[in-house]
Amino acid sequence: MATERLTFRPESCRVLAAEAGRALAEQRIVARIRQKDHTVWKPDPAEIADRLGWLASPQAMPARLAEIGNVVDAIRADGYDFALLLGMGGSSLAPEVFRKVFGRGKGFLDLAVLDSTDPGAVLAWAEGLDLKKTLFVVSTKSGGTVETFSFLRYFYRLTAERLGAAAAGSHFIAITDPGSALAEVAKAQGFRHCFLNDPEIGGRYSALSCFGLFPAALIGIDAARLLAGAAEASDRERTAENEEGWMSGALLGALLGELARQGRDKLTFCFSPSLAPFGDWLEQLLAESTGKEGTGILPVTGEPLGPPAAYDNDRLFVSLRLGQDRTGERELSALAAAGHPVCDLRIDELYELGGECFFWEMATAVAGWRLKINPFDQPDVEAAKVLARQMIGDFREKGGLPTETPCLQTPGISLYGESLAGNLDEALVAFFGQARPGAYAALQAYLHPAPETGAALQRLRLRICARFRLASTVGYGPRFLHSTGQLHKGDAGKGLFLQFTADDPRDAPIPDALGRPDATLTFGQLKTAQAEGDRRALLNAGRRVLRVHLHGDPVGGLAHLANIL
Repeated sequence: MATERLTFRPESCRVLAAEAGRALAEQRIVARIRQKDHTVWKPDPAEIADRLGWLASPQAMPARLAEIGNVVDAIRADGYDFALLLGMGGSSLAPEVFRKVFGRGKGFLDLAVLDSTDPGAVLAWAEGLDLKKTLFVVSTKSGGTVETFSFLRYFYRLTAERLGAAAAGSHFIAITDPGSALAEVAKAQGFRHCFLNDPEIGGRYSALSCFGLFPAALIGIDAARLLAGAAEASDRERTAENEEGWMSGALLGALLGELARQGRDKLTFCFSPSLAPFGDWLEQLLAESTGKEGTGILPVTGEPLGPPAAYDNDRLFVSLRLGQDRTGERELSALAAAGHPVCDLRIDELYELGGECFFWEMATAVAGWRLKINPFDQPDVEAAKVLARQMIGDFREKGGLPTETPCLQTPGISLYGESLAGNLDEALVAFFGQARPGAYAALQAYLHPAPETGAALQRLRLRICARFRLASTVGYGPRFLHSTGQLHKGDAGKGLFLQFTADDPRDAPIPDALGRPDATLTFGQLKTAQAEGDRRALLNAGRRVLRVHLHGDPVGGLAHLANIL
């Protein structure tokens, strides 16, 4: 381990960290968390007492590695060379991070994640896979996530049609909680294996459980080494209430919570390039855990660092760098010199990422204590789901949603929201002119996730940051509903939301039942229902939302918006 794993600057930040450490010690927070004392967060144990299984993952999971290894060996022996993980949020983000950071080991499977209901994304996989060599990993804690089950029904039917019903089950593996609907399906359909996870581990805290470690082992990662790093991190947390606590996630979490209470709630990350994918996992962990009861910490990833003058006093900066890499050091030093709090983390090698997972889980739990919230529930997520289900009912009963009149139309772009006059530039200026102190912009893209789309969204995001001096985030829908969606509706209401939709050139039917061809809903309709359900949930929560419908060429439309800003 690096000798100075966690450091703080400037002096005012070090002083605040010391104060946070004393509060940790005085209230015995780490010891009480270890004892699973729910009163650290709330007097009621609901959705706390049964959500602390992650604390034991580094010690408990080695006993599952033989099971994982045997399944992986059998899959490789049978000639599989690719795995498509079907999941959302906490069930899919850790495997995606592991694949992007570590790559594919020689002789092991490659792996990708499908977490988009965009029909183009679904069809791209359906038309490009060699099904004889493809394994589907169906991953959902609840066992009933609508997106995941839709993927399962679609690809199970496809596999049964091409390879025969008798062979289909051997191409599927489930990861879920005991007693879930998915566990029953896996048994009934003869899935190759079903991993039953500890039910007391919440989805976003599950990276070091079967949800993260089986996919990691599939691509050749040494899961034992990941867990060894996590065990070291767990041991370090035990010292968080004495003089060695300067290396603990608990201390960082206490500081993050305290800074958020003071208005510095935009946690802006700087990563070594090889560690940048870790930001997606951190985004969900922090946003969904802390964004509730009128408070929250907004994770900002993928936003290039600027000079101190580019920022208001609502930022704190955290760097996570590998070895002696100095990515962003010039900018970070200038920010610290200007009085912005900067926390620096450093790891020596990639396998310490297992320790980082535990480190940040503890930091997030302690930040929840400092913010006086429950970091293990997600009370506002259900609102969008309920409204989406209503939209799905409308599709099935009426064949579509009511027609809405745009408030502004230009060639290729229609805006839906409060009445806006003038041209596109004036409309956007008026929309972002609603920003209050501490505001942020969230770009919600219900679009086909592709590199060119991502590049166009990033360019637009940077133009918004530069022109309006706002922190910003970008998320594909419905993926972001399982990460930042809770914060969007549960925080102090400072967000300004641009929701992007587009026409789907093609669509794909979702079978109503496993192994059956009948379909009364398509992926395009599901995506539309989710977008509209989330928009209505945001509006019901008093948020400011502008829907931007891109006709014909979504990438070109995004580029046009960036050009006029």
